[in-house]
Amino acid sequence: MGNWQLDPYHTQVEFSAKHLGMMTVRGTFDELSATADIDPDHPEAASVEVHISTASVRTNNGIRDNDLRSGNFLEVDKYPEIIFKSTSVAPAGADHFTLTGDLTIKDNTRPVTLDVTKYGEFNDPQMGHRIAYSATTKINRRDWGLSFSMILDGRMVVSEDIQINIEGELVEQPAAAETAASS
Repeated sequence: MGNWQLDPYHTQVEFSAKHLGMMTVRGTFDELSATADIDPDHPEAASVEVHISTASVRTNNGIRDNDLRSGNFLEVDKYPEIIFKSTSVAPAGADHFTLTGDLTIKDNTRPVTLDVTKYGEFNDPQMGHRIAYSATTKINRRDWGLSFSMILDGRMVVSEDIQINIEGELVEQPAAAETAASS
């Protein structure tokens, strides 16, 4: 097993919701970190933990971003992080996996399952061994206390279903013994 860190310059955490049941509104979180314990030859033994800064939410609309940070949704002053901790990985075909874990939003922890695809591996001579993945899931925001509800002419202003799409690269970190030996 190896210690892996997220490459923040090559990672996106995106979400989307429907506005009035019509248009898809997309957003991202700009600040996150992840650590993983991965053996590329035995991915089913992997574990991952992700921390996302709730204040880093962005939708390309400042008014909407501030609403998402407010008590209507994420309450960033009270709940500064979203946390995901994996509990299992199961093979689901060539370079495909089912990643299950606990997602915590606003102190509400519930299990989620993500469909994961391994994009590939690369031994970068400058940055080290890296692996790229994508992961997708859908959640109902109400399950995590995001219960803002407004109806306009019989339509939900913000859908309850939230699609989550993640793409990222993880970089293998030197073992502690290698780091100490090179000092």
